[in-house]
Amino acid sequence: MLIRGVSRAVGDIFYQRCFYLFLMLIAFIAVVSFIEPTRLGRIAIAGANAFLVVATVASVGRTTLSFVLALVLAVPALVYQWIALQSGDPHALVMSRWFAVALYATTIGYLMRYVFRREVMTADKLFGAASMYMLIGIFWAFLYALVENYHPGSFTLGGQPTKPGFFDLVYFSFTVLTSTGFGDLAPLGRQARGICTVEQIVGALFVAILIARLAGVYPPGTRKD
Repeated sequence: MLIRGVSRAVGDIFYQRCFYLFLMLIAFIAVVSFIEPTRLGRIAIAGANAFLVVATVASVGRTTLSFVLALVLAVPALVYQWIALQSGDPHALVMSRWFAVALYATTIGYLMRYVFRREVMTADKLFGAASMYMLIGIFWAFLYALVENYHPGSFTLGGQPTKPGFFDLVYFSFTVLTSTGFGDLAPLGRQARGICTVEQIVGALFVAILIARLAGVYPPGTRKD
């Protein structure tokens, strides 16, 4: 009963859940990238990520099961992130990213189920589709960060091996997802190239399937003579 009450309270606050998630994603991608990687900057980034995680849990928590699942993944992600921020422990940072990967994968799955249900397409569903597209980019950025952690030197900058920061990987992920080209940052390792190829396929299929879904909402009318 307590969990159900908390889930309902969060739902009341985030009535247009996908709209708030969409706003948080835009802010996280566009604003946080301007923060310098100092200690104060890392605290600000951690705070912005916490707000994004809260919006993610709210968008997923439409049932008790989904709310509990999102909460179980979100809390360790934030705790490990805070430990890594305070102690600089690389293991805690890796664990935080693994839980973030699981959380965003779960969110993408639930949003996909919500957006593509055979019901009337609402404004909240459209924001859900946009949020899902951006979450795919962030999800793959975490995957690239994990690949770089386990296989150093997986990326090149200007043809030279480099160790990219997380927001460099966010930038790289969205260039792959939107098929705008690699530009200055490119995959070098076999593992990075593999998941890069999968992201390109997912990005193309997502747009095609979403257009088909929107076209199916409005069936063609009969032509009158």
